[in-house]
Amino acid sequence: MNKLIALFVLIFITVSCKNKGGKSDYVLPTSNGNTNKILVVIKGNDWEGKIGDEIRSVFGEHQVGLPQPETLLSVSQIDPVGFSGFMRHAKAVLILREGEKEKIAVEKNKYADPQILVYATAKSKGDLVDLIRNRGKEIIKLFKDEDVKFTQSIFNKEKLDETQFNTIKKLGISLTIPERFRLVEDTGDFLWLRQHLKSGIARGDGTNNILVYSYPLEDESKVEDNITKMRDTIGKKYIPGSKEGMHMITEQAYTPFTFDAEIDGRKAYETRGKWEVKNDFMAGPFINYTIIDKKNKRVLVFEGFTYAPSVNKRDFIFELEAIAKSLKIK
Repeated sequence: MNKLIALFVLIFITVSCKNKGGKSDYVLPTSNGNTNKILVVIKGNDWEGKIGDEIRSVFGEHQVGLPQPETLLSVSQIDPVGFSGFMRHAKAVLILREGEKEKIAVEKNKYADPQILVYATAKSKGDLVDLIRNRGKEIIKLFKDEDVKFTQSIFNKEKLDETQFNTIKKLGISLTIPERFRLVEDTGDFLWLRQHLKSGIARGDGTNNILVYSYPLEDESKVEDNITKMRDTIGKKYIPGSKEGMHMITEQAYTPFTFDAEIDGRKAYETRGKWEVKNDFMAGPFINYTIIDKKNKRVLVFEGFTYAPSVNKRDFIFELEAIAKSLKIK
């Protein structure tokens, strides 16, 4: 009887693992690995040689706007023969191989979920070096974009009710902001939210901060040049220091970097730099998205800034980037 029951159970499990089309409904295991980290599948000799050197050079470029040197992506290596079992569950994987023609291909959720596999193929080892050198930024963007989506999906599960904020309602926008952010100020024209950061931070708690505001669009050609001036104006008005005469400004000894960007299909500028409190010792990195909203004749600004003494800040800024890129104009 027990054998008969076991047989029925086995048949049930087998049938349950098939869908109507005959394909397996096997549930993929959850991937492992943090954002901004990739696993490179390549032979050890190549990793120690020119191909590995080029990967470390391109992927190890420092992220601009951070107080301490931190790479764009953290990379680790595994030999192809070792890329099996648990190791195949890595969230972000770069696989380098030789083939008939140069190409970059993407496969998602093959061994785990969520997962992105990027295959970089070239005719020879020398060509692989050239491919990484010439198209490395393209590969980095593939991983970064996937990390943004992954982070946004997590935040969406713990999303703050944005309808409670007058500024967001007045601006007619939506943002995916995690619940751990708390309100500092909401005037209807300016919103400031703050998340406390505790782990490993000296001199008390650190913070991640979000600022949202707008101003009239008068001359589009001058918007990029006025980004620093505008953020300093906002800092003086809304972000005070501990004593009178202190407020947040753009760090004067460090010129911010500004890049072309796009938010919700609209032209924007991404600016990365450092902030400081005038006449004080507080400082840290910021990321600013200045968005041209022609339809409403305004400039929308989302800024995130971090205060986290003595610890790396790349991943904190990345979370703010993911929130900024969730912005939608209703």
